[in-house]
Amino acid sequence: MSNNAREGVTSSVDNALRLLELIGERKALRVSDAAAELGVAPSTAHRLLNALRRRGFVLQEKPNGAYRPGPVLGEIGLAAIGRIDIRQVARPFLEQVRDSTQETTSLSLLEGRNVRFIDCVESPRSVRVGDRTGVVLPAHCTAAGKAILAAMPEAELSRRFADRELTTRTEFSVSDWQALLAELAEIRRAGFAMNVEEGERGISAVAAVLRDRAQTPLASVAVVVPAHRLAARTDARKLAEDLLPVRDRLQELLHAQVGS
Repeated sequence: MSNNAREGVTSSVDNALRLLELIGERKALRVSDAAAELGVAPSTAHRLLNALRRRGFVLQEKPNGAYRPGPVLGEIGLAAIGRIDIRQVARPFLEQVRDSTQETTSLSLLEGRNVRFIDCVESPRSVRVGDRTGVVLPAHCTAAGKAILAAMPEAELSRRFADRELTTRTEFSVSDWQALLAELAEIRRAGFAMNVEEGERGISAVAAVLRDRAQTPLASVAVVVPAHRLAARTDARKLAEDLLPVRDRLQELLHAQVGS
């Protein structure tokens, strides 16, 4: 590679990194502003932003709209949280919810279209849901996963489910894309997600999303119960009343530790 070619690659990398800094600072960036900040032509800024969009570093919710932080930046933020061991930080909060609800509580991460349970505190009751750590299920079949999906920008949700195909686990699993979108809209209104035997027969749950400082969904916390103890929406609302304040305190602590 010639010296001129190397310099061109270096310049492009520098400009792309600068764009990521700007989007991280401003949370939204238009092509014209990016071009002005970099001192390049709008076509060059547009090309760089599109390359970042294809890789998931930024997203654009509508044509010609501003670019915003994408899922990969959220995953980088999650990696920062990982360095402080999110499970260790979250464990006392899971225990608080377990103690107040007397039900099993869990912490989960999104992996593609699936959700993985990475920690769990079991209920003291004789009839309870056991330790879920390590279990992987389709995100749209769980309260934990739906809480995260509902917090995603529409463009990112569409990217992950480009084929609109939804795997079913039980006869109660949502299988229709429009039905899922309607449920995610309701989750955003209510502030919590619920699942009634959609991932596994006999198991239901209520969950809430954890977000980073840029409001990107990172993880979720859930109360997981035997299905007969979550027979109505009022049961879910009662569990959410115990879950949401603790989720808020955990989220604030994570923000403080990542920012320090």
